Amino acid sequence: MKKLLILGAGTAGTMMANHLLKELPEGWKITIVDKEETHYYQPGYLFLPFDIYKPEQVVQPIDKYIPSGVELVRAPINRIDKAANEVRLENGEVLPYDLLIIATGTDIAPHEIEGLLGDHWQRDVFDFYTYEGACNLREKLMSWPGGKMVVHIAEMPIKCPVAPLEFAFLADSFFKNKGMRDEVELTFVTPMDGAFTKPRASKELSYLLDQKNINIVSNFNIERVDGEEGKIYDYGGKEVAYDLLVTVPTNMGDPMIERSGLGDDLNFVPTNKNTLQSLVSDNIFVIGDATNVPASKAGSVAHFEAEILTQNILDYINGQPLSGSFDGHANCFVETGNGKALLIDFNYEHEPVTGTFPIPGVGPLRLLKESRVNHWGKLAFRWVYWNMLITGRHIPFISSAMDTAGKDLTPKPEEVNA
Repeated sequence: MKKLLILGAGTAGTMMANHLLKELPEGWKITIVDKEETHYYQPGYLFLPFDIYKPEQVVQPIDKYIPSGVELVRAPINRIDKAANEVRLENGEVLPYDLLIIATGTDIAPHEIEGLLGDHWQRDVFDFYTYEGACNLREKLMSWPGGKMVVHIAEMPIKCPVAPLEFAFLADSFFKNKGMRDEVELTFVTPMDGAFTKPRASKELSYLLDQKNINIVSNFNIERVDGEEGKIYDYGGKEVAYDLLVTVPTNMGDPMIERSGLGDDLNFVPTNKNTLQSLVSDNIFVIGDATNVPASKAGSVAHFEAEILTQNILDYINGQPLSGSFDGHANCFVETGNGKALLIDFNYEHEPVTGTFPIPGVGPLRLLKESRVNHWGKLAFRWVYWNMLITGRHIPFISSAMDTAGKDLTPKPEEVNA
């Protein structure tokens, strides 16, 4: 019996277990390893602080989505021994494999920033990239009287790159609805040149910050946090004062990757960006946030990767050449507040484009345009996630490769000359 081992039962790992159980030839056994008991709908963390979602709406038992026929081993992972084709668990158990899929994701690393952790952590300084952080911030906002709110990104890459900006937009809407927007000075602090990660999106959508009276401090590379003074400082001497800091700390891959000697400086696994085969060993593949590929670390990307990686694993088993067809496709809704959202679609080659989605020339969704339909699409995605995406079912009309039909791929003259 040959052994296929999946590390991580989050979005990417669960999708791969569901895909591969249906596709692997006879004689293969699938085992998935994860220390957690709960599967979290991580896109829902954005909505928890604003009482759009309740905490119970973003959690389900992990076991519920692991298909019958796949063995679930619940234990912390110590390290991968690629020379021996083995994974060693913290309890001393050793799991041999013929083929390994790393889907261990990414997590916040607040200890990487001087002064971020301390008495003020989860009191005046919060994250919303963890379930605990989002729930604690939810409690804080229930009674916060106002003041200087700073929404901050430490460094890239981060999971769901647009989420911090979405948070700022939703905060604007939240305080308006509470009748206290005039009591809040809202500032968005980023290490990038603009508010959006992609230049075209920044050019097309920068008006949103002006419209919502959100200050922006760009090119801010944080050095330290002073919790006593309520200030963050960057290496160039800039400082930003806060009463409430909502930060996205450094994101890093699983520490197990470092212990295994397989990762880069941020514990992401070097991966072929088109085939998703690791660069550390031919029989190791990587998916989702655990990779170092230059694609967005978002659930939609893992979804598109999973469809392509499934075929590549079958080809690998059969001794066939791997398809280099993953094009970095990302597609996501961006909440802009006041019951509206916009939709972006892009890949390695193309910046976010304008046009229609998912049906060329028809839509019904329009790209890079605010609408209430997009907002409802974002909320509806929770149902799609639990019932289709992680169960390995294909989502109609949406292809793993970016469909360029019905989209304006030509940058505007000012973008070419920028």
